[in-house]
Amino acid sequence: MADLRYGAALNRALADAMAEDGDVIVMGEDIAGAGGSFGVTRGLLDRFGAGRVIDTPISEATIAGAAVGAAMGGLKPVFEIMFMDFATLTMDAMVNQAAKARFMFGGQCSLPIVLRTPHGGGLSAGPQHSQCLEAWFAHVPGLKVVCPSDAASAYGLLRGAIADPDPVVFVEHKGLYARKWDAPDDLAVLPLGQAAVLRDGRDATVVCYGAAVHLALAAADGLAAEGTSVEVIDLRTIQPWDEATVLASLARTHRLVIVHEAVEAFGVGAEIAARMADVGFDELDGPIVRVGAPFMPVPFAKGLEAAYQPSAAQVVAAIRKAMGREFSQEA
Repeated sequence: MADLRYGAALNRALADAMAEDGDVIVMGEDIAGAGGSFGVTRGLLDRFGAGRVIDTPISEATIAGAAVGAAMGGLKPVFEIMFMDFATLTMDAMVNQAAKARFMFGGQCSLPIVLRTPHGGGLSAGPQHSQCLEAWFAHVPGLKVVCPSDAASAYGLLRGAIADPDPVVFVEHKGLYARKWDAPDDLAVLPLGQAAVLRDGRDATVVCYGAAVHLALAAADGLAAEGTSVEVIDLRTIQPWDEATVLASLARTHRLVIVHEAVEAFGVGAEIAARMADVGFDELDGPIVRVGAPFMPVPFAKGLEAAYQPSAAQVVAAIRKAMGREFSQEA
């Protein structure tokens, strides 16, 4: 076991995939020399050359369009968008072309594209560099959406995304890049669409992904001291999400809380809540509770941004609400 940074795990995943498959290329703004905004691609140019590590113009629409063309030509492009906010400029290529190619060509066309992009707050980057827009892409049939929470899953899921024959939006929380975790030397490739139960529990289930996983774990630790046992599920893949694992957990705990940093309104949590209210209604012993950001742009000021982002305390309050009045703070 060794300490591994989230960003270094992503770099290792890219390097290993490129070493194993000569068709894998990486593209993006400043990714060759600077290694991208957060240094994830640093060193790849020296190892693989300018033919496979390609600096692009500052045009996200152009990058995405070139990736679609490269994939149609037999390559496996991984392209970086500096901030998820700018993924808005890739929507035509990703949503109207990449997502629909397999369907429109009768299954004869495969587009193995990975769009890598950071989301989330915590760095005072302001309202145009801090948004969590994963629900937009999860709404589109033909796209897969992934969001890892730690170094080992960052490595494994990126390798899984690159190996996938269809387009994947790979979301990385910018606040996690510098964090370290114990990770095995032999990191595993992880399949898409499988959640991980990070903590077993009997009283409530918390479903989360990305940086919100650590809020859920902190909340579970705090409630354990009070005798409340919380099960924490890391979705890992947002689309397709692991409904079976969530439903099985709900059948054990009978209470459900869903946490994400994206705005609560019309978010990933809304879909999970609606689906569990449908297929898991008979298992519910309390209300399904969601925790997300308020419906407003992300503030720039550090204090306001901290108030805007969901907290472990909010997750604790949500679990208590799902548990019922006998588990409230007044009890």
